[in-house]
Amino acid sequence: MDSLTQFVLGAAVSTALLGSKIGPRKAALLGGALGTLPDLDVLIPFDDPVDSFVYHRGWTHSVFVHALATPVLAEGLLRLFKGLRDHRWRVWAAVFLCLSTHAAIDAMTVYGTRIFWPFYPDPVGVGSVFIMDPIYTLPLLVAVVWALCRKTWTSRLRNVVAAALVLSTGYLALSVVIQQVVKGRAHHVFLENGVPPDKVYALATPLNILVWKVIGLRQNSYDNMYLSLLDGLGQAEIYSHPRHLELVSCLEGSEAFRKLDWFSRGFYRAELIDGDVVLSDLRMGLTPGYAFRFVIGETRDTGIEPSGPERLLDTVRVEEGDWDWLGARLRGRPAVRRAEADMSPMPQESRYVAALECSRGAAGAG
Repeated sequence: MDSLTQFVLGAAVSTALLGSKIGPRKAALLGGALGTLPDLDVLIPFDDPVDSFVYHRGWTHSVFVHALATPVLAEGLLRLFKGLRDHRWRVWAAVFLCLSTHAAIDAMTVYGTRIFWPFYPDPVGVGSVFIMDPIYTLPLLVAVVWALCRKTWTSRLRNVVAAALVLSTGYLALSVVIQQVVKGRAHHVFLENGVPPDKVYALATPLNILVWKVIGLRQNSYDNMYLSLLDGLGQAEIYSHPRHLELVSCLEGSEAFRKLDWFSRGFYRAELIDGDVVLSDLRMGLTPGYAFRFVIGETRDTGIEPSGPERLLDTVRVEEGDWDWLGARLRGRPAVRRAEADMSPMPQESRYVAALECSRGAAGAG
């Protein structure tokens, strides 16, 4: 989730547990700092852009690392704040929860987090909430602002903080329930429209849990289905696109491809852009403005060969008309997302040449 959300969540947790001992203002600031701490992994240098992408939210977001860090941080706080010295277990609980709730809400997003590292090294990414969701953040923000404005602990402030934590947690739980309902509806629509896809992933669209993007993944293509909870029966908006896997057939042995394939869970597509092979994570962003796109190969006289990797940053994230489209879908009204409806697939001759060059390159490499 975004940095503001992580700060106010940690601040609310700390205020609930420590506000009566050291005052709400100090508790909120302390919790906000602890809630931000796991994201300091952005300061860790990585070898290349792909490593930076796939290893962010790594070991610093593991609940097992948080458990090991808790005694060190908690004992330091006990020495720093006199009002906490008779409340060791409460302080330990506050530190662990400030750290672990950061990882937990990150795991609710599609990017995910390696919350169980090192015992389960893969990132957990539920995808039931967008990386920024004002409905989740607002109750926590109100409670934390209130706490920062108070010097003394009161029963009213306690009730406000508790209500904010209950509402925000309930919202996350509701998002998971809705995600399963949407996924079940998408399966039904796919069945009605022909052969069902191999994999289905339901993701919340930006800033809400009313409109969902469902990716139906096939070997050579993928469908984007957009569903609103306010849609009428039988109403579905589906766009189909090629994946162009022929472009990466001779790059599958490269380190960059293996990492991106693992991290994206296979939800990727390839493009040929100015002679470069670009791999995009289909889960993050709306077609064609994917948030994470990487150059991992290039065409040469000998064929397609690994290159880079290099992150491609020339994509417009929000296409013209997208906000109007999203507004209509939030109201349950039918709408066409022009950015996808107007997309042209790669010409057949380009696909043929790409496949030919790739096979020549692979043969030459053997």
